[in-house]
Amino acid sequence: MMEKALILIAAYLLGSIPFALLVGKIGYGIDIREHGSGNLGGTNTFRVLGVKAGLIVTCGDILKGTLAASLPVLFSVHVHPLLAGVCAVLGHIYPVFAKFRGGKAVATSAGVMLFYSPLLFVSLLVVFFIVLYISKYVSLSSMLAGVYAVIYTIFFTDDIPLMIAVSLLTAFIFYRHRANIKRIINKTEPKVKWLGGK
Repeated sequence: MMEKALILIAAYLLGSIPFALLVGKIGYGIDIREHGSGNLGGTNTFRVLGVKAGLIVTCGDILKGTLAASLPVLFSVHVHPLLAGVCAVLGHIYPVFAKFRGGKAVATSAGVMLFYSPLLFVSLLVVFFIVLYISKYVSLSSMLAGVYAVIYTIFFTDDIPLMIAVSLLTAFIFYRHRANIKRIINKTEPKVKWLGGK
């Protein structure tokens, strides 16, 4: 029981690593929470600090989810990888290292899928970028990718833990995008500028 608890705590702490805050302060002397949306995630980093910083933060946020989900396997502890992954996502949303003000669960959730279901991860990327190309909204792309993941797990797998985890992570994503949903409806949500299309 103690080993299981330690794995889940370690997963939460991994998820709590605030890459956006670290990259902003160490690389640019900026507290990203005081700029843009104030969100500790890749999208706000892209907007405030640029492409290089945004890529570093996004990759870091993805990989901490991947590593957290792999902890039970690495240490041969009988904890479901998805449970460890969900703990990492909670750490990303409510990071102990950043006064519990974190990101919106998207990249870290994707990282969990990268470990547990690489095919789902790849198809999520495809859906995300198709929606992003059409809509120019990162937030909408993230939410619809989550909806796709739920549909995928229900109709194309018989993995009950995966269905539950994906549904839970998608609920987190929608909850964290409440303000974005209102802005999309009001047509005040910022659009990305670097994609083609109409």
